[in-house]
Amino acid sequence: MKPTNSLLFAVLVTMVAHGQDLLQPLIVTAARVEQEDDKVPYAIEKISSTELDQSKRRTLPEAFQYTPGVMVQKTATGHGAPIIRGYIGRQNLLLVDGVRTNNSIWRSGPVQYWNTVDSYAIDRMELIKSQGSVLFGSDAIGGTVNAFTKSSNFRDQEDGKFFTHGAAQYEYRSNGEGSHVARLENSIGVGGQYGLHVGITSKDFGDIEDSAVGLMKGTGYEENAFDLRFDAAIGQDITLTFASQYVDQDDVSRWHRTLNNPGWIHGDHAAAPGRWVADDYDQERSLTYLRVEQEIADQGSWLNKWTATLSYQTTRDTEFQDRRSALANPFTSSNFQQLQDADVSSYGVDLTLESALGEGTLVYGVDFYHDDVESRASRNTGAGMVDRPGARPVADDANYDLLGAFGQYTWTPWQRWEVSAGARFTYASASWGAYRAGGATVDTSGESSWTDLSGSVRVSYEVKEDWSLYGGISQSFRAPNLSDLTGNTASMSGLDQQGSPDVDPEKYITFEVGTRGAITDSVTAQGSIFYSQAEDSAITTNVVGSNTFVVNADDSFIYGVEGELAWQINEQWLLSGYASWQEGKSTNDLRTPAERWLVRMAPFTASAALRWTAPSKAYWVEGRVVGAVEADRVFAADQVADNQRIPTNGTPAYLVPSMYAGWKATDNLELSLGLENISDSDYRVHGSGNNEAGFNAIFGAKVTW
Repeated sequence: MKPTNSLLFAVLVTMVAHGQDLLQPLIVTAARVEQEDDKVPYAIEKISSTELDQSKRRTLPEAFQYTPGVMVQKTATGHGAPIIRGYIGRQNLLLVDGVRTNNSIWRSGPVQYWNTVDSYAIDRMELIKSQGSVLFGSDAIGGTVNAFTKSSNFRDQEDGKFFTHGAAQYEYRSNGEGSHVARLENSIGVGGQYGLHVGITSKDFGDIEDSAVGLMKGTGYEENAFDLRFDAAIGQDITLTFASQYVDQDDVSRWHRTLNNPGWIHGDHAAAPGRWVADDYDQERSLTYLRVEQEIADQGSWLNKWTATLSYQTTRDTEFQDRRSALANPFTSSNFQQLQDADVSSYGVDLTLESALGEGTLVYGVDFYHDDVESRASRNTGAGMVDRPGARPVADDANYDLLGAFGQYTWTPWQRWEVSAGARFTYASASWGAYRAGGATVDTSGESSWTDLSGSVRVSYEVKEDWSLYGGISQSFRAPNLSDLTGNTASMSGLDQQGSPDVDPEKYITFEVGTRGAITDSVTAQGSIFYSQAEDSAITTNVVGSNTFVVNADDSFIYGVEGELAWQINEQWLLSGYASWQEGKSTNDLRTPAERWLVRMAPFTASAALRWTAPSKAYWVEGRVVGAVEADRVFAADQVADNQRIPTNGTPAYLVPSMYAGWKATDNLELSLGLENISDSDYRVHGSGNNEAGFNAIFGAKVTW
């Protein structure tokens, strides 16, 4: 066993645990119905806004860095994607206040869109792993995340009394050129009647540096965000909610492809330098929704609760590529500048109902999402930018529909046992008016449609109060989207990836068993074992020369073990952490050899934290170590195709210590300090496009009223 492996194994034996506080009770709503966490037959995680603040995670994807079974890959500092149980990007479903954000242009691989949700506007997040597609439909393969935004909490205020409360916070990161984050938010309203919450966030991230590569020029970017939410009581137990959010990111560089990347050498591991002059993204995302929900107290009513939501979202992606290898180089057919732009308008309707039925509860409903897509591209080969229809990121004048009807019944057939069984029918369709395949000279139109029926059966058994066992089988699927069918984007280290209009859906089945609960009054734990399988339909890419093409030719599997534990030693000391391991392969008869490791599969990873809180609760200090063994389960051809992100012989092991502290100086002032990567190690998370920052001091201040 390698020294690093031995040290990580010692961490696991000492503490197979998770830094988020498992000792606190939890209500899960990502299952479309509120349940206490010990009743939920899935592996679940919860992250609160307090944990986001104290752990100094700067983006929504980074919030899952200390979550077992999740590897946070970052193609760029502004492009983060949690890889959940080996599944990448769009194979995981992201909800914001229950509204699905996955749309029809999400490309393959680790997608950047999770980073367009402002983490400073989040009140809490809930992750259910391997949930399957019954409750929320397509894409819910590795996991489903529901991010709940901040609100006025008007129902928690004194009835009939005017209230106002808010906060202003500032955060400075010392690494590289420094970074500044500022957030201002305020709520007003009348308790029990209505409340308005408004927030604005501004982020100016500087270029980061580490001890090996030095200053990673171009890794900084700017982001501005706005969020508004109005809630009102409009009748007996009826709540009306109107919310609007907007995020704008500018000049997010895919640094690994550019000349700013000098390459990285770490022992016998070497990542290749970049070749392009520039590869920059601008991203905009907005979400507006109107929701009405009611809880019915009448015990004799056939309906216990209902929720109806209308939503409208916009997404705009603009990518500028300068594919010349140096500014002085002439333009050639493979040495050009390119601008790609895609606009998506998404309309959604969701109706969810909950009814008592017999000895159990039935949750059921329908949802529908429609995308309108416009796409453009232009290219400069030496004579200025001209339209280039064949380079559109997806087909222009395109539409995509996703319609689903679902039901899940939960009942207690015997004392201590709870069973959930459900199914979803899905209809998906795509149409496009202007698609130009590689080498074609004219646009063509087309359309496709698919249906799916997915099921799930889950069982939980209450061993004793606050301790349960669970297990089950869940089916999931991902309908082909417009990127699969008509996409034309750069992937890996600059290969062009093209869609195929005849792609079929991906289908999966996952088996899982686990346990969670209080071992003693001071120790809580949860652990799970899972196995996921895809047969004959997993969408992958077939590398041909300098291009990759979307095909259906994969069988794949992945299985793993995850564990976490928290020990409240006494009122002042808390010991916590986690560990996870997974392994998976795919078989594709179009490739040689046919069998290979799954790309970006997480290596064995563990973390441990020791936290001390003063008796007065006024201040706290936490030390944390996180590490991973060498990620050497990489097929040689996959490494060569992505050699700017994946070094030779895989990604090196790492073990990184950090420390965090907070002080509640007054009732209205909180100060915080983070010292990250104290060892100033040069390391990167497997599959990421740049190294993580070296030593970084983070200073924060928050004023509340």
